[in-house]
Formats: sequence, C-alpha cells, structure tokens
Amino acid sequence: MTVERRHDVRDHADAAAGARHAGHLRALNLDRVLGFAMERATRFTRAEVIEATGLSAPTVGTLCSHLIRSGIVTDLGAGPSRGGRRPAFMELNAQYAFVAGIDIGPTKTRLGLADLRGERRAARVVATPHDRPPEELLSEMAAEMKALMAEARVPVSRLLAVAAGAPGVVDRARGVVVALAPNLAGWSQVPMAMILRRALGAPIVVENDVNLAVIGEHWRGAARGHDTCAFVTVGTGIGAGIIVNGEVCHGHHYLAGEIALMCMGPQFVDAEFGARGCLETLAGLKAIAARWAEAGPTDTSIRSLVDAARGGDESARRIVDDVTRLIGMAVANLSVVLDPSLIVLGGALFSQAPELADDVRRIVEHIVPTPSRIVVSTLDKEAPLCGSLLLATLAGRSRLRQRLRRSSIE
Repeated sequence: MTVERRHDVRDHADAAAGARHAGHLRALNLDRVLGFAMERATRFTRAEVIEATGLSAPTVGTLCSHLIRSGIVTDLGAGPSRGGRRPAFMELNAQYAFVAGIDIGPTKTRLGLADLRGERRAARVVATPHDRPPEELLSEMAAEMKALMAEARVPVSRLLAVAAGAPGVVDRARGVVVALAPNLAGWSQVPMAMILRRALGAPIVVENDVNLAVIGEHWRGAARGHDTCAFVTVGTGIGAGIIVNGEVCHGHHYLAGEIALMCMGPQFVDAEFGARGCLETLAGLKAIAARWAEAGPTDTSIRSLVDAARGGDESARRIVDDVTRLIGMAVANLSVVLDPSLIVLGGALFSQAPELADDVRRIVEHIVPTPSRIVVSTLDKEAPLCGSLLLATLAGRSRLRQRLRRSSIE
C-alpha cells in the first residue's frame, strides 16, 4: 500500500501538469479526491481534503458533493463546533462496491469477499476438485464465488475485481498459469484470468499462491513494516514469496522463490531431474510422511512425528533433524542472497509444529553471520487469501477511479 500511495502522488502531479482541457482536469482532480477518500481509514472534512490535495475550497466542495451524490462517499453531517463553524464530516462508503479473492490449494480452496477497504465481509472454504480439468475446476470455483456473493447479498454487478492464486508458475502479466504444482495435474499454459473473467464478469489478477502469502503477511501479518522480506512455506509443496523494497519479486521466468528446486548436495547434481535431491523431494510433507511410515507408526502426521521425536524416538528424531537441517540450509541461503529484515515460516509443517522454527532458527544463526529475523506466520492458512484480497482491493479501486474519470470527462 505504501508503494502504491507513492506512485499515486507522483502520477497525480504528472497528470495534472499534462491536463488537456477543463473536463480532463476535472477528472484528474476528482481522481485525487477519491484517492484521498479511499486511503483515509477514518472520517474526514473538506478542509482535510484541501490540505492533502492542494486543491481550492470551491473545487473540493464541488467534487465532494459529486462523490456523495454518486454514493461513493457518505455525508456524516456536521460535527461539534470548536469555536467556529461546525465541520462537516464524510467518509468512504466502503460497501459501495466489492472485490473478491480466490486461493486455490491442492485440497482446499479459500474464497473471500471484501469491501473497498479490503475488509473481509464473507468467506468460505470448499474442497478443490483436483481431479477436474482446469477450465472445469475454475468454473466450479467461480460458481462457488457467486454463491458466496448471493449469501452476502452482493450483486455480481457490484464486483469490481478478483485476485486469484494458484500453486505454480504464474505469468501475471498475461494471467496465465504456466505450470502448476504436481498436486493439480494437467495445468499448463492455462488462461486462468480469461476463464474466471468470463465466469465472473470482472477483471482478474492472477498470482502465485506463495507470493500472495508474503503480500498478506506484509499487509496484515507478521511482516508488517518489513519492505524487504520473504515467506517460506513448507507443506506438500515448498516455495518462497519475496518482497524487495516493497515490490514482489517475480523473476524473468516467473520462478523467483521456487526454492523447492534447490539442489541440496553435490551428490545430486548428475541425477535425473525427477530423482534429484531437490529441497521438496527431500523435505516436503510427502517425503517426511514416507520416511516416518517406514518407521512403523500408524499415525504418520507431522504432529505425531514431532511428539515422538520429543519423546525420545530415535527414528523420529533423525527425520526431524534431517528436515529442519535442510529447511534451515535453504532459509540461510535465502537470507544470504536477499538479506531481508524478516523471513516468515508458514505452511503445514510450521502450522502443525511451530516449535520447529526454533530448530530452523538455530541452523540459520549457525550459518549466517548476520541472519535475518525468523518468525512463524501469524495468518497461517489465511495468508494467501489475505494477499489476494489486497491485490483485488487495489485493482478494484483503480477500476473505480477509471470509471469516474471517464464519466467525468463525458
């Protein structure tokens, strides 16, 4: 949000300087006032709009009246006098329109509906129909979103934007899932944005799920205030979302953060790709469960493994040590390469056994001279959905402002 705000201020100044005619200038000024209203978390007065935008009192008065008539801003009436004229308060009507987020996971899909402030108004979790072809799966998730909107009494016409996440390589510019995680087979060059837009009738932003997780943690989770940070998830899949100087890092091939592919030892370099000692092959949940099952327990969950290790089971202890050592090495490498102020650990491994973060932390501190601070996710499984709602909110606000600019000129 901070980066967006900086861009907005600069863009407004540049645009105002290049206004072509009176109608164009009015549209730009209206955009500035609406931008202030959307960023303001509390009620405000015309005087505060004037101070923030630098526009004249008559201009601000006219534009605020227009926004009130449009229903985007709510007139709250006059407040108490402080010795002079009673100030007139107003605020953004956050429920003028809505945005949505979709987080498609290997087994569960999380859906959320938020207002123009990004505040969640409705949510649901549904099973991911992973045995369906991509278009059928996405159409079913779109139908679930429509059902959620109907339940929240939000007409589809008031949906401004949707952000959707998928666990794979995503070309965000095209809205295409280039390749998906093995848990969802058959996804290659899937036009996810086009399919969802056709079903929901709103612009779609498509993003990798771990990138959404780091966005969510940066917005409302453990990474607030950290503009260079990373989110490492360890579950069935392993990955990292990276923010550098307030911007998500995607990489030239959209593979930034794909630490699952890290080769964890020289003995694996000449091996076939599928059998290579990649981090996910060695330390993902499937690998952990397979090793634990060989030791004979009936319960092969992460929690049972960690409890057994703490209770003195040598087989369990070896597995836990191997896994935390591998994850620690990967996190240490990430810390050295990026030098982030914070690394957030998430995913099923740390959700079920958060104490393993201490083991990872010790390994990183042993390897890295000046290690990044390492914490466990505060948003847990909700992090990607939270990130999707922020992206959808930003996209929805942008669309609303474009609408107003066009209608103002016309």
